[in-house]
Amino acid sequence: MIRDLIVLFSILSSIYAIPSPPTVKLDSAIVYGTVNDSLIKFLGIPFAKPPARFTAAKLAAPYWGIINARKYGLLCPQQQVSPPETGIDEITAIINGTPELRVAPGVESEDCLTINIIKPAFTSVKGGLPVVVWIHGGAYQIGDTASYDEMGSKVVKRSVALRKPMIFVSMNFRLSAYGFLGGKEIFQEGNGNLGLRDQRLALKWVNKYINAFGGDKTKVTLWGQSSGSISTGLQMFSNGGDNEGLFRAVFMMSGSPLPIGNITKGNGQTGYDGLVADTGCSGSSDTLTCLRSLAFPVLKAAVDRTQNLFSYQSLLPQRKFANVPIVSGTCDDEGTLFAISSLNITTEEQFRQYISSVWLPRNPDSELEQLWTLYSPDPAAGSPFGTGEKNALTPQFKRVSAFIGDSIQHGPRRFLLQEASKRTKVWSYLTKSVKNTVGIGAYHGSDLVLGVADDNLIHFVSDLDPNTGIRNGEKILEKYGLKANDAILAEEKHAPIYDELVGEHEVTYVAGGAAQNAARGAAYVLPHGSVVYTGAVGDDDLAEQLKEANKREGLDQVYLVKKGEKTGACAVIITGHHR
Repeated sequence: MIRDLIVLFSILSSIYAIPSPPTVKLDSAIVYGTVNDSLIKFLGIPFAKPPARFTAAKLAAPYWGIINARKYGLLCPQQQVSPPETGIDEITAIINGTPELRVAPGVESEDCLTINIIKPAFTSVKGGLPVVVWIHGGAYQIGDTASYDEMGSKVVKRSVALRKPMIFVSMNFRLSAYGFLGGKEIFQEGNGNLGLRDQRLALKWVNKYINAFGGDKTKVTLWGQSSGSISTGLQMFSNGGDNEGLFRAVFMMSGSPLPIGNITKGNGQTGYDGLVADTGCSGSSDTLTCLRSLAFPVLKAAVDRTQNLFSYQSLLPQRKFANVPIVSGTCDDEGTLFAISSLNITTEEQFRQYISSVWLPRNPDSELEQLWTLYSPDPAAGSPFGTGEKNALTPQFKRVSAFIGDSIQHGPRRFLLQEASKRTKVWSYLTKSVKNTVGIGAYHGSDLVLGVADDNLIHFVSDLDPNTGIRNGEKILEKYGLKANDAILAEEKHAPIYDELVGEHEVTYVAGGAAQNAARGAAYVLPHGSVVYTGAVGDDDLAEQLKEANKREGLDQVYLVKKGEKTGACAVIITGHHR
């Protein structure tokens, strides 16, 4: 009897055997990943040797032995951030639910330079799959890769559905003072902008090893959002515009290179000197060596009280940037989230003092007088744009929002596009998909949360054209320069049924974008609201996709598009009726 049971167990074990984990060979090492839900993932692979503090990292030594790549690596040290309180639940939910606006949970370490690969499980292409390399946002102070696992997975799955499969790559890089410390002491050693150099090193790793994962190293596209988008732009300027064959295109969302200044002057030197003073290193004959010798908790506590920025803006007019195709887009109300921290500015005098002292301290009064006229105190002229008197959280809020959005997003984007369009193919978009979000409208990051350009990204990575395979009526991206001095802004397009639904329901939030991402974005804003869907039906199982999306996010569904019903651009409406 026992022998029979052993035989039976042996047979069942062979039938239901756990599949072997996926592997790749890197140098003399075997790397073990995971396979699940039609995806293969290799996570947390070190792409550099453990970096010395405030020193440029070096590519990892040849691999050997066994590498367990089944979970994301340690977080690079994060700078603590304290989001402002607004008293508006929708805004608080957005801030708490957006990775680039919050510190991710997890263990932090200075030995954090790891890379991740997500690829289709059962797809291969002769010559290798195209690759998209994601660079996360977070103001160069916070951010990680694990927070974007779902996004990367969805994009890869969607690429397979579009029959344009690709590989998604993400990397950690050093942040805040660890990666972007300024000062003449850093400059003299040649160790400025280490975070950017970490990114570059990761790209060199991709160039060296991505073929082992089924990728094509000649078909790499950089993709970034917010400060990650700024990074993609800065990578075009590195080495005087020589991209070293590391990438062939860039897809930029809500971020272009900013004019900040030399790291040895202004905020760069002030930040370094402040860190030295705050850590007790002022009395040292070699302050940089002192900072390097500090225990991690001591340095981190001081870093949490610092700010650091940088720029290569002067290289644009010289045209010293990589000649590669570019997609660059923004949200309509880029400044609203950043203006929340300035709600104490309520009068004309305070507005002028804030702009002249914080933003434009070296501009003459004659230029500032023009600015006061250009940015009207009338709330109807401010951001969120096109919302009349609504969303005026303070008498100056919409005015401040308009100025900040133009200064850090719209202005730099147009400057980049004007220069880049003289020598390469450039597309641009502006999304207004969440205009009805209380207080902040089509806020910074909403295009990423809702995946409004996912399909365009996939086509761009595959074909270097964001509109291939997309019907003319659904194109959201057009080449820059088709209209004089125009960034080619994409307006929302709605089917008649959309307008009917808006009229029938008490709308508090409207979101546009791919159906598979719509519920996720909605949940950030109103976790327990009812959801109304309209959408372009591309296949018969869209209804099931929407049901599953609702189930995951805990949302009620009060309307579902009928199979075969042609409704135009996808949209989501949150009615505000809680369960």
